[in-house]
Amino acid sequence: MSAPAPSVEKVVIAGPAGALEGLLERPPDARGDVVAVCCHPHPLYGGAMQNKVVHTLARSCQDQRVTSVRFNFRGVGASEGKYDDGAGESEDAAAVADWARRETGASWLWSLGFSFGGFIAYRLATLREASLLVTVAPPVQRFDFATLAVPRCPWLVLQGDSDELVDHERVLAWTKSVSPPPEVRLFAGGEHFFHGRLTEMRTVLGAWLAAHAAGNP
Repeated sequence: MSAPAPSVEKVVIAGPAGALEGLLERPPDARGDVVAVCCHPHPLYGGAMQNKVVHTLARSCQDQRVTSVRFNFRGVGASEGKYDDGAGESEDAAAVADWARRETGASWLWSLGFSFGGFIAYRLATLREASLLVTVAPPVQRFDFATLAVPRCPWLVLQGDSDELVDHERVLAWTKSVSPPPEVRLFAGGEHFFHGRLTEMRTVLGAWLAAHAAGNP
């Protein structure tokens, strides 16, 4: 399953509220037509691009020969600006996606995110017409997903049924209410941060990405 280690480049990206720090990670045999943007958890609760789940999302993309970009939202780490309740962070993600496409020459975008980052990835998928979307533990009780356009691309939800921060029953109810609905993978006993389950996540996500990458960029 594991791909060769990617090259890692620290980057500074011009965002709408100032400079955003990020990591551009390219597999040695990267396909050039796709780039993935991976969004981190809530900035006010310790979320940052070094989060282990976000790292797993990025590595899962790299396993499929897809270059990934992780970045810190405004006000996190060395990124300029301050927290903006999801609105400004969505603008940050769009700016990063635009930069990533220019930097890599990719035509297609994969949008992935964990928790708060799942909400941003969901918005990014429609703002920039992503070709694949992955949301891990989307915080449906904190942010109103129902008011947003539903992405039309293939979409996967990963959720633990022992998540102490996100109510998995509400997530499941929400996924059944949208059209077209996402595919859902429920991790029995899985906690919010998927402690001890990241290797399993990478396997599950990798299989899903591989199945869709062949026929859908």
